[in-house]
Amino acid sequence: MGGLYYEEFTEGETIDHDRRRTVSESDNQRFCDLTMNGQPLHLDAEFAAETTFGERVVNGLYTLSLAVGLTIPETTDGTVVANLGYDGVEHPAPVFHGDTIRAETTVLDKRLTSDEQRGVVRMQVDVYAREGTLVCTFERTALVERAEA
Repeated sequence: MGGLYYEEFTEGETIDHDRRRTVSESDNQRFCDLTMNGQPLHLDAEFAAETTFGERVVNGLYTLSLAVGLTIPETTDGTVVANLGYDGVEHPAPVFHGDTIRAETTVLDKRLTSDEQRGVVRMQVDVYAREGTLVCTFERTALVERAEA
């Protein structure tokens, strides 16, 4: 399925995304390397074993990025003009290597731009792992094309 045009978004609608991804140690390592994040909680097994978590925790920004990617096909694939912001990002529980991530998007509201050529859509994204544990939540605001434009 391609992304939705402004008119196709329905306020209050929740999309349960079919795509999922199991996070590997390599995913976490590469993301930390690419972003130059040397946090031992993400990379050092001996250090992480001595923390509250007892093991390495996946980088939260990777979880956020992965969640956005999982939601794109059913929301804004091919219809987005720009992502305008990510607000209220929270990580209520950690993600560990081997966790399978899934996401749900709820359309919070939408409005036309002042020239009515495009629309702004605000969405709540909830990210789950381990038997429905909420591991990340955030609002995504996107500028999207109109079908008529």
